[in-house]
Amino acid sequence: MAITIFGIKNCDTIKKARRFLDEKGIDYKFHDYRADGIDEKQITAWIKKHGWETVLNKRGTTWRQLDNEIKNSTNEKNVAKLLAEQPAMIKRPILISGKESIVGFSSASYTEFLQL
Repeated sequence: MAITIFGIKNCDTIKKARRFLDEKGIDYKFHDYRADGIDEKQITAWIKKHGWETVLNKRGTTWRQLDNEIKNSTNEKNVAKLLAEQPAMIKRPILISGKESIVGFSSASYTEFLQL
């Protein structure tokens, strides 16, 4: 089954997740939000599956630098558009295998998700 990992190339968590997949010999495609882009349709699908507060990374610099007015008005109805415009605010990584996906990385969660 095809596996795709979504994120940003220079992110430390992405590097850990990719190293994990490489060490396990798992073939995958890497999709860089910045280089390859990401559309609202894909983001909306992740939000429906995982919830908008899981997909939105509020711990990153991009979120923290937003105007408080934008932060306070962000909700399930407008977050996909915001994330499409500012993909650095999407929690990383998002790993997709078939129709299933997982947000974030830990070796334990990947081991379980990929049934290793």
